Amino acid sequence: MKTNNLIAPFIQAFFLNFLLAQRGLSPNTIGAYRDCIKLFLNFVAGLLEKPVDKLTIEDFQDKLVEAFLDDLETSRGNSTRTRNARLAALHVLFRYIAGQQPGAMGRCQQICTVPFKRTSHKTIEYLEDNEIRTVLNSVVPSSRNALRDYGLLLLLYNTGARAQEIVDLRIDKLRFEKPYQVKLLGKGRKERACPLWSETVQALQNYIERREPSATECPSLFLNTNGKPITRFGLRYIIRQYADKAGEVCASIKTKKISPHTIRHTTAMHLLQAGNDISVIKDWMGHADLSTTHGYVESDMKMKRKALEACQPPNAKTPAKGHPKWLKPGILKWLDDLS
Repeated sequence: MKTNNLIAPFIQAFFLNFLLAQRGLSPNTIGAYRDCIKLFLNFVAGLLEKPVDKLTIEDFQDKLVEAFLDDLETSRGNSTRTRNARLAALHVLFRYIAGQQPGAMGRCQQICTVPFKRTSHKTIEYLEDNEIRTVLNSVVPSSRNALRDYGLLLLLYNTGARAQEIVDLRIDKLRFEKPYQVKLLGKGRKERACPLWSETVQALQNYIERREPSATECPSLFLNTNGKPITRFGLRYIIRQYADKAGEVCASIKTKKISPHTIRHTTAMHLLQAGNDISVIKDWMGHADLSTTHGYVESDMKMKRKALEACQPPNAKTPAKGHPKWLKPGILKWLDDLS
């Protein structure tokens, strides 16, 4: 066995040289790659009864990848979407290895041909106008974190920001002079500017002026009760808390699973319903591909209802009750009689 065929050095170079240095991926994305590859290496080592550090490129084949994906769904209970995300990470890894080790190209290509599993297409869940207003109104002004939470919810709805974009947001990225705006650092470290309502600016200023510690001590915008930058978990908890309160007033909210991304979807849908061009919405939301933005068009029931109203049903005679003769050939009559 040749030392240069050990897979460990290739994986280290994959993270340090490729993902971090060349592609400049975010810590969260690199963490997702890390978790997937750790799971995969442990699975293969267990199956082959071989230490992880002794695994070579020759130990890996498409059948092992397929067995790993099956294990994710059966033993770990992962969804099809998670399974496909893990497979995508492995495809990137083995394409990188193929480029570094031409002798392993055939083996790596076989692994990269393992197909993704088809997933069901779900409609985008978002909040109607009255529902998002109810969530905002569920913040009790006299509560301890009212200023923070109201500013947070209003900013999320105003910008459609991702959870990580809010977590990473610093005060110096806000512009409190006209034109009001905030700069968000999105996926791929792409920065985009979003305009702000004057109401959002006022809510954030009220929070910043009264928060502890002061802005000079901690540059992050939103802090938890310990004075530390808010986390993604904390953000989800806050939104869930107010969604539960809002559900007591508005029953339709109870039927929806509300998260930071639900509010992001809400922003995009309301921008679309207000008549904004889809390319403007794409830039506003920070979508890399226009096809992602098109998903909101497909899910917009208001636009579908308007289209239906604009297209009146034909003025035709209503058929009599019962089935015409051509709908009852012999086999259908036979099945009716069988019952």
